[in-house]
Amino acid sequence: MPELVFFSGTMDCGKSTLALQIEHNRSARGLQGMIYSRNDRAGRGKLSSRLGLVTEAVEAGQDLDFYAHVVGHLSSGGRVDYVIADEAQFLTAEQVDQLARVVDDLALDVFAFGITTDFRSKLFPGSQRLVELADRIEVLQVEALCWCGARATHNARTVDGRMVVEGAQVVVGDVVGDAAGDGAERPQAEVGYEVLCRRHHRRRQTSATARAAALSPDVLPVDAAGPHS
Repeated sequence: MPELVFFSGTMDCGKSTLALQIEHNRSARGLQGMIYSRNDRAGRGKLSSRLGLVTEAVEAGQDLDFYAHVVGHLSSGGRVDYVIADEAQFLTAEQVDQLARVVDDLALDVFAFGITTDFRSKLFPGSQRLVELADRIEVLQVEALCWCGARATHNARTVDGRMVVEGAQVVVGDVVGDAAGDGAERPQAEVGYEVLCRRHHRRRQTSATARAAALSPDVLPVDAAGPHS
């Protein structure tokens, strides 16, 4: 039976790499898929992995109706054997419903890939709806690691090197304005992301702040010359 499968995990756990592997394996068997992505690191209309692999994709903007798009492709004589939707956390709940309809009404497998929670540890709307509707949820087994070596379970956002827990849910690349959500204007603030364990996400301690603390003389437990008699 066709399925709606949600592959989830933190950043850096290989979601896009797996999406590309599924595409390769199925296309090598003569199958043809529809590939969708949104806000990919390689730009519009791309599905890419951090390993450098990339393929063409349909940019899944908020106004895209997945069901109508697949039906339109089939009606024009195209072939679709399966659907891949990467960066699925950015989809709307309605678009996830459309993917479910592709499975149920068109009898096609749909493979959705995305992170579950944002930098505030809140569910993305698309991920929440996938958890509610998916026939199967697969947590990727390639574990991303926090800077401390523990299993990374949370995604953190940094602005100008400091972790933030407020701001817009979706920020891709450099932004202008109040990226941190604290009312401060930052022209072309540098926005980055890092995976952390829950403990260091709660403490807002990134690899950069951990290094800074380790180098600070204020944290040295004893005099560098050793104990005095």
